[in-house]
Amino acid sequence: MADADNHANCPMDPLLRAVTGRWTTYILWRLVQEGSLRFGELMGLVPSISAKVLADRLRMLERNDLLIRTQKDTIPPEVSYELTEDEKALHASLKGLHMIALDWRARVAIGRRFSRNHRHRCA
Repeated sequence: MADADNHANCPMDPLLRAVTGRWTTYILWRLVQEGSLRFGELMGLVPSISAKVLADRLRMLERNDLLIRTQKDTIPPEVSYELTEDEKALHASLKGLHMIALDWRARVAIGRRFSRNHRHRCA
């Protein structure tokens, strides 16, 4: 039970849960790369995502104060999404994590190739 209490007190846990869901990290990355985007533009940039899932993820990011949703009173309404200042501050940390992830992915791929090539050589 003590481990559960410690887990609940971890200040990083809620933030990491907010930014690491399926599609969520990729959506944030696209907004970092492109800046403010309309819904249709995001649909085109996020492969294989449904409109419903994209809308759900955008709502969740907005609820967590990571996105700003701006709607213009035009016909049809023009809705765009951009990162909040909090998310822009988080970007520096995510950029560092991005570099670590690239290095990790390369090491894992090398390890898998080595393992595959040397699988049957153990005595």
